[in-house]
Amino acid sequence: MRNPLISVIIPVRDSAETIGEAIDSIINQTYRNLEIIVANDNSSDNTKEAVEKIMEKDGRVKYFPVPFDDPNRVNKRGRNINAGWSARNYGLEMAAGEWITFQDADDVSFLNRIEWQLKLALKHNTNHLCTNMVPWKPEWVGKKFDVERYLADNPNYLIGPRELREMAKKTKGVMPKLLGRFHSKVPFSVKTARVLNKLFFGNLQPYPGAANSPLFKREVAEKVKFRPRDERVWPSFVGRGADRDFNFQVAETFRNSVVVKVPLYMWRQDPKGFDFGKYEKYII
Repeated sequence: MRNPLISVIIPVRDSAETIGEAIDSIINQTYRNLEIIVANDNSSDNTKEAVEKIMEKDGRVKYFPVPFDDPNRVNKRGRNINAGWSARNYGLEMAAGEWITFQDADDVSFLNRIEWQLKLALKHNTNHLCTNMVPWKPEWVGKKFDVERYLADNPNYLIGPRELREMAKKTKGVMPKLLGRFHSKVPFSVKTARVLNKLFFGNLQPYPGAANSPLFKREVAEKVKFRPRDERVWPSFVGRGADRDFNFQVAETFRNSVVVKVPLYMWRQDPKGFDFGKYEKYII
């Protein structure tokens, strides 16, 4: 297998307490030819200092303060609805890799995540691949996931390009198709109005993989970007959904996207009764 440079973009905002663990899970990847781009999205805590300490230990880590802020980051209810979309785009501008992926600053990757994402992307001849995630578990930090064993035990692991395009079609509302570029001129409050929202939202099915950590070729980023809320065709109903919008947009544009349902990423969330025991035998 070739050994292309892969850019790992880490958008971060006020995550000084978790950024170290997130970066360590990338620094220690089994795939070594990486550049790690930390895009600091106007943090007000000690994120910068935390990253600088890591940079002293590993020259692959690069720090970039995002030179602008999103005026629409927080909605009228005080909720962060844009969550790093502009920082991701800024990271894409800085990236030099042939392939690109992301790591959120409060999450953790299994240590063979990127190696296997690349293997699977090449195997399925795709330029855009998503795998899956499980909730964060501290005992699993610094571990690898037994992908071969998991795929052997779960043969229906693949969601192919045609199915993903059909999902993109079903989840797109009627009005984005009719309005084209004028769709972004319609206020989000109008799009979500009780009578009109069914015209703008096909359905709210999520992208069927870990939408925050896709692996994709550079050519994808040359055509598809993360969009602000009012331009998103596949947003969430509360206005977030930048990752969902990006991945469905890629699936529709390039027509060869693939999802392999193997969990290679740990999302720091409330597990809410998640059955960790189901996956314990795959942790190595």
